[in-house]
Parts: sequence; structure tokens; C-alpha cells
Amino acid sequence: MTVAADEYSYQHLSEPHIIKKNNAIGEERYHHKHPFHLLMHEGKLTRGQLQAWALNRYYYQSRIPIKDAAILSRSEDPAFRRAWRKRILDHDGDGVKPGGIEKWLRLVEATGLPREQALSGEGILPATRYAVQAYVDFVSTRSHLEAVASSLTELFSKKLIVLRLDRLRQHYPWLSSGLDYFTGRLTQAPEDADFALTWVAKHAHTREQQDQAHAALRAKCDILWAQLDALYFAYVNPGWPPPGAFVPNEAGT
Repeated sequence: MTVAADEYSYQHLSEPHIIKKNNAIGEERYHHKHPFHLLMHEGKLTRGQLQAWALNRYYYQSRIPIKDAAILSRSEDPAFRRAWRKRILDHDGDGVKPGGIEKWLRLVEATGLPREQALSGEGILPATRYAVQAYVDFVSTRSHLEAVASSLTELFSKKLIVLRLDRLRQHYPWLSSGLDYFTGRLTQAPEDADFALTWVAKHAHTREQQDQAHAALRAKCDILWAQLDALYFAYVNPGWPPPGAFVPNEAGT
């Protein structure tokens, strides 16, 4: 009886503990503080640097439905699968309304690059490929709890998206035709984050499981940060794109 009461008390307190710890991780590790994003929000990126960002980020966007399908396939709970498949539709579209992937292609076009370049993967940084594949591998091989918890970076994304929309419109008005992706995520990301947070809090019964969930969130933050590190190194400082990578043509833009 005592054990059962202790277990109930621990589970009852788990959600506030998880939320508090998640917020601390997000404040420290989420990529809103990355120097590349800071330059973007200050209006200090060139068109070519924004092209490189949109091109490389498209590769990440294109793999989101794949990682979500991997997470969905690992669950034996029909209710979970019904809820999670919304994410795939949000990015793939439903055949009538465009999804996030199509919207990101329009952002690529707004920077002045052809969508075919993004679709082909031509010019993507090697580090982008490695980081994105690491995310797909993570959700495919780690526990289901860790896979779901890794998505909790969405808890922090709305604040960044609001700032990004404001600054992109202010500093780069020529991108206005390609910003639909971000407006859609203002509602999609919080909905997804609420579901994932509730699910993780419900299933992380022990301190070990909670630690695993927090470690998964840190790992996802590291993956996002690594992608921006590669962009910064290749296109800002020292500005050394590797062989085969996209090279901006600033003179022609």
C-alpha cells in the first residue's frame, strides 16, 4: 500500500518537474541563441547566406515526416497513432492544401533559388546530412519515450517563430511571399508540443525515464545547433563551404 502511494505521488509530481526541467534545457540549448539566428534577426545576413540557410533547412524539413512515421510505427496504441499522424499531414499536405514541405519550397524560391535545387539536394552541406540523419536514427533506435521526448523542442518554437516572422518582414521584405510555413507553425507547433508533453509526463514514471526524456530533448537541441554551426562555418566565419556545397553568387542577386 505504501509503495503504491509513493508511486502515485511520484507520478503526480512528474509533469511539473518535467516542464521545469524542459524549460531550463530550452533556455540553455535551444537554437534561438545561435549566432547565425542572431545575425538573421538583426538583418545582417546577405541574400546568399539566407539562400544557404533555406536550402539546407529544406533537407531537414523533408525528413520530418520520415522521422514522424518512424515514431508512429513504433506505437501499438491506436490513439497515439491517430494523434501523431497529424504531424505527417501537416508537413506532407493532404493532396489539396499544401503542407510544410511545399511551403518551405516556396521560401526557397523566395530567396531566389529554384525549388529543383532543394528537391535534388544539390549543394547541401555534409554536416547537414549527418545531423539530420542522426535525428532519424535517434527516433528509430532509441526507446519510444525518448523518440517522443526529442520532439519537445516544439515547446520553444512559437516564441522563435514570432520573432523570426517580425524580423524577416522587417529586414528582408523580399521574402514575404515565402513565409507561409512560419504562420502555419504558430498553431501547429504548440498543439503538437502539448500532446507530446502530456504523453511524456504520463509515461515517464521513474526518475530514470525522466532523465532519459530530458537527455533526448538535449540531443535534439544539439542536432539543431549543429546544423547552424555548419552554416555559420561555411557561410559566415570563416566562410569555407566544403567541396560540392552551395556557393552564393552575391554579385548576381
